[in-house]
Amino acid sequence: MPTRPLVIRYEDDLKVLPGLWHKAGAVLALAIALSYPWLASTRWLSVGNLGLVAIVGAAALMVLTGFAGQVSLGHAAFLALGAYTVAVLGTKLGWPFWLALPLAGGVSAFVGVVIGAFALRLKGLYLAIVTLGLVFLTQHVLLAYPDVTNGLSGTSVPMYWWFRGEAGPAAAVGDTWMLGPVVLGFERKLYFIFLLLAAGTVWLTKNVQRSNSGRAMMAVRDQDLAAEVLGVATTQAKLQAFGVSSFLAGIAGAMFAFQQQYITVEPPFDLNLSIQFIAMIVLGGVGTVFGAVSGALAFTFLSPLADSVGHSVPLINQLTSAQQSTVLLSVIVVLVLVLEPMGLFGVWLRVRRYFQAWPFRY
Repeated sequence: MPTRPLVIRYEDDLKVLPGLWHKAGAVLALAIALSYPWLASTRWLSVGNLGLVAIVGAAALMVLTGFAGQVSLGHAAFLALGAYTVAVLGTKLGWPFWLALPLAGGVSAFVGVVIGAFALRLKGLYLAIVTLGLVFLTQHVLLAYPDVTNGLSGTSVPMYWWFRGEAGPAAAVGDTWMLGPVVLGFERKLYFIFLLLAAGTVWLTKNVQRSNSGRAMMAVRDQDLAAEVLGVATTQAKLQAFGVSSFLAGIAGAMFAFQQQYITVEPPFDLNLSIQFIAMIVLGGVGTVFGAVSGALAFTFLSPLADSVGHSVPLINQLTSAQQSTVLLSVIVVLVLVLEPMGLFGVWLRVRRYFQAWPFRY
């Protein structure tokens, strides 16, 4: 039986969940996401929180690189701006996270649009070099003002529910909640907050892909000159891609800061972080929202597994923990690119086609 209904209207082709199998998959994913914090240990719950942060960050890079075809090595800079924005607003001004979070995205979006305006005539390797310089420039700026960012020593990231008043500090998100027999500690509350943010990001990214702006981005990615001849505003499409991508990256950086509760400039906001996000979208499948989500989750959950496997391999056991993850994950990414260039999305297409044609092999 076909897994996709017959499309007779243009609106049917634009549905987010067009068929029964898509709806069943969404329900299954929701059930797993809601049950995960009650089944996972404290360590794996923290990994799950980082996985949700990675989903937002990977979706942000997918808009810029996957949809618009603008290769960027400066993703870590936008995450750093978002992280330090919420850190400064929470530490210096006592702002609640629900107000500091969108402002973090706004600061990153402003910088992203400015950088995008300067990089409109660049593409490929030249654009990658410009965005690479943004990482080092951001690090220099954050370290140049120790009165605000605390410089090399790093800064704490308080997370309040509401404004901190003169009478004392506001209630922190880390306070434990008792809802009858249900106990919600810091990690679990953070998980559900991040789950809402990740779900909203996926929904937003999917709708951007299906919108006229998303089609314009993909036309620029495929052939910018032909797109301009056909009437596509290439400048506007690139600026929109930079703006949306940097905004979501700022949100991801703020989420990471709230998760860690203490951040420094380097690590983690260095070139290695940008390369990791590129590896996520390549591993999942460039140009698809499914690739951003699956690549982020696979990359996040494979890292602790790689550490465990690395200790049992004699040659790799001599390396440090960070080197183990880098070596094993690099091998996995190379194997995926050789065996399936479309990444995990290509694997999913193979599985779906198999069951669509079963019991036949064509």
